[in-house]
Amino acid sequence: MALSHGDEAPDFELPNQDNEKVKLSDFRGEKGVALVFVPFAFTGVCQGELCELRDNIADFEAKDVQVLGITCDRAFSLKVWSDQEGFNFPVLSDGWPHGEVSQAYDNFNADLGCAMRRTVVIDKEGKVVEMFESADLRTPRDKAAYDAALAKL
Repeated sequence: MALSHGDEAPDFELPNQDNEKVKLSDFRGEKGVALVFVPFAFTGVCQGELCELRDNIADFEAKDVQVLGITCDRAFSLKVWSDQEGFNFPVLSDGWPHGEVSQAYDNFNADLGCAMRRTVVIDKEGKVVEMFESADLRTPRDKAAYDAALAKL
């Protein structure tokens, strides 16, 4: 079933880069959430996108939105990547069962075994407010798309 605007976001629990469990529903009533799916850690486009979010985290904080990066890589490699790049938000491992959360968000490329480059913005009540994605894995999402999504909160 495809996810649509206004739908309740599927709940999940995934380990972050420090192998601590992060549960989407724990943010309900407290913060909005931007789920930022990226295909692979340590790749140029994914790194560039997450570094841009890192550098503009104040835009999300001003709207009381928690950024959560999600990739199918393992938490151990995400720890190294996050430390190297200074990510100031959790990066979650959808590694096992492989791509389960990406699949729940209709965002898994089975041929490549990775998440697609999609963002899902969720309000404090747990409803999907906005979704956008890039045209392909080599194309980064535009910062203006994040700004437009945050304006809807």
